[in-house]
Amino acid sequence: MQFQRVEPPALLDGFASATAFFSSCFEGVGSARERLVVAHVDHEARCIGLTELDGDADQVDVPLRQILGEAIELGSAALVLAHNHPSGDTTPSQADCAVTRRLAVAGEAMDLSILDHLIFGRNGDCRSMRQMGLL
Repeated sequence: MQFQRVEPPALLDGFASATAFFSSCFEGVGSARERLVVAHVDHEARCIGLTELDGDADQVDVPLRQILGEAIELGSAALVLAHNHPSGDTTPSQADCAVTRRLAVAGEAMDLSILDHLIFGRNGDCRSMRQMGLL
């Protein structure tokens, strides 16, 4: 896992800005493995921290405790998640939906919002779980 501050803070205030921001995170990953990127944002949707987690061809483990711990450490108001599907299909899997719901429920107890969970396929294709009504 990699954890870093983002300087200067990127503004993740909507689907277009989040898609543009995260697309660069998946350049060079290739189609062999999944990568999850978690952006920690403040009350004004400015990115104050970034965590990258690499997985395998089918999945990436989502360490909820660690992500929530980092949110506490950074004083995050919200999170924006993004990951890629090596298959190119941007449809969220059952596991994607389940872990996002678990994180949203845990975050709610901490006054931490999940603004969106984006799924990237090939050629810049991207789907928003928020726009799909799954958040």
